[in-house]
Amino acid sequence: MSVYKAKKGTLIKWVILMLMALPILVFFLDRQTFSERPFMLLLLLVPIVLIIWPYLDTQYQIDGQMFKYKSAYIKGEIEINKIRSILKGRTRWVGIKPALATGGMIIKYNRFDDVYVAPVSNEALIRGLLAINENIQVKRIGSSNENE
Repeated sequence: MSVYKAKKGTLIKWVILMLMALPILVFFLDRQTFSERPFMLLLLLVPIVLIIWPYLDTQYQIDGQMFKYKSAYIKGEIEINKIRSILKGRTRWVGIKPALATGGMIIKYNRFDDVYVAPVSNEALIRGLLAINENIQVKRIGSSNENE
């Protein structure tokens, strides 16, 4: 089984930093409310958990004949022999996106299905998939600024 870590973009890091600062700021602005009702602080922590969970939990795996992706509550697997093509260097803004950064790749499988992933190294994941299914067409779109 090969595990590929997710690339973590600058935007997600800034969002997490801001969300972590929010409860602290609100606490210092209105200490009396939180001293009277401490459960209110818990309500401020929920968005932080929902953002940090995918940040810490996003990864991709090649396990036998299956490609598995996991990003918090988004999980799935694709039979590698059903992958038709990979668009490398594309960013998907809608749809199934178990990714935390731009500049990843779109994996097209079955007839109309696709998923956007953004591993640290697109090339390493592509090599792993091609080792199992050499019929996958890889299309490189634009230039990638990866250190591979």
